[in-house]
Formats: sequence, C-alpha cells, structure tokens
Amino acid sequence: MARSGRGFNTVSPAEKVLRYALLLVVLVITVGPFLWQLSTSLKSITEDVYTQTPSFIPQHPTLSNFTEVAKTIPVWTYAGNSLIVAVLVVGGNAIGATLAGFALAKLRFRGSKLVLGLFLATLILPSEVTIISQFVIVRGLGFADSLIGVALPGAIQMLNVLLMRTAFLAIPADVDAAAIIDGATAWQRLIRIGLPNVKGMLSVVVIFSFIFAWDDFLWPLIVLTDPDKYTLTVGLQYLNGTFTSNPRLIAAGTMIAFLPIVAIFALLQRFFFKGVDAGAIKG
Repeated sequence: MARSGRGFNTVSPAEKVLRYALLLVVLVITVGPFLWQLSTSLKSITEDVYTQTPSFIPQHPTLSNFTEVAKTIPVWTYAGNSLIVAVLVVGGNAIGATLAGFALAKLRFRGSKLVLGLFLATLILPSEVTIISQFVIVRGLGFADSLIGVALPGAIQMLNVLLMRTAFLAIPADVDAAAIIDGATAWQRLIRIGLPNVKGMLSVVVIFSFIFAWDDFLWPLIVLTDPDKYTLTVGLQYLNGTFTSNPRLIAAGTMIAFLPIVAIFALLQRFFFKGVDAGAIKG
C-alpha cells in the first residue's frame, strides 16, 4: 500500500490559497480605511470624494489640506498638549507598572493575592463605569481643566501592571534566589536582574501607554473646558463645522494625529525585539 509523502505539518495547496485569501481580507479591512483617509487628505478641492467609483490615487495630489488644517485650528498647540499628556502617562506606566509588577511577581507580602485579585477585577469593568468617580476625584484634587487631570487616571494602567508581572515571573526563581543569598536587596534585584530581562515587555508597555494617551477622546473632552488646553483628538472636532465640513481637512487632521503613533512604533519596535533577545536568560 503506497503511503502519502505528505506529513502532518505539510500544507496542501488549497489550504495555502485559503490562508492567503483570509490574510488578504484582513489586510483590506485593517489597512483599507487608512489608505482611504490618506488618499482623501491628498486630494485637491476640485476632486469629488463622493464618487460612485472610489479612487485611491489622487488625480492632483496636494499638501494644501495639511496647511489648511494648521490655519483652521491651532494644531501644534493641541499636539503639544497631547504630547505632554502622553509623556506623563508613559512615564507613570513605565515606572509605576514596573514597580508594581516586580512587587507582585518577586516580593512576598501579606495580601499579595488579594491585591492581584483586585487588579484582575478592574480589568472586567468598562471604563464608562468608573468615569464619573474618576472625574469627581480629579475635580476634588483640583486638577479639573488641566493636562495633569487628563493624564492622572491613565498614569498606571492595570493591564500594564499584569504584563510587567508576567515578564518578571518569566525570570527563573533560581536566579533571584541566588541574588538573595549573595545579599542583594530588592532594589538591586530589580535594577540588576529584573530590568535587563524585561526590556521587551517594557517597550510594549511604553507603546501601549502612548497610543492610549494620544488617542483618548472621551476623558479629555470631559475634563477640559478651556479650548487652549484641548488635546489633538478633541481639537480636531473643530474641523467638522456646524453647517459645512470638508472631508479633505478632516482626513488631513486624522493623518496628523496618526503620524506620531507610527513614529513611536517605528522607533521602539527595534528596541522591543532587541530587548526580548538581549533579555533572554542564557542557560
């Protein structure tokens, strides 16, 4: 009886076609809207963006829409406000989530499991459930209508704490025990053993925190009342007028808001992969 030369891990041609077809569908769904916004932002005023046959390639590409956005709203002021909030949120998560994750993973103290359970419980609550209490607390602290008030609730995110805890747990317990026998303190174990081995996860935390702070719309809209303190996502609403709106300007504004995220990811992705490789425990 002849045996088939195909192994368990061999992929049939039909399955390959199906996989690539699914990947193509996902690509169109995820990248398609971005390409459409980019195309619209580059179209001139003479081009109709509501044609029955959409065209991704502008007939007369122009950058005037981006300059018009800067004339319509103080886009650089709004971008500066968003950058301040993002720096505060990223700094708070990079420091706070690292310390909390290390404490939950490597330190033994009474009530550690209860604290971990509370962290997990907060993840199942939608942000809309706690948004009123957050506003009351921020207003009580005197941070209403300020960029600090915008950054404060996201300064330490529970998901980032759990990610850092998972990264610290991946460090072999024998390495930590050897450091304790050698007389290393908790700070020394964190700085000399912990941090070099969690650089990859720390990069992930930085990227997630920046995207969260930069893209947030609802919370800054609630906290801020002074238009001069608006973040970029909130300030872009002025591009949509009450009676008229130019979709080219709106698309250009979204591209301006999107580019910093691309820049941060492009800057940190090599640190992410390098951190994962350099932080691996060599046996």
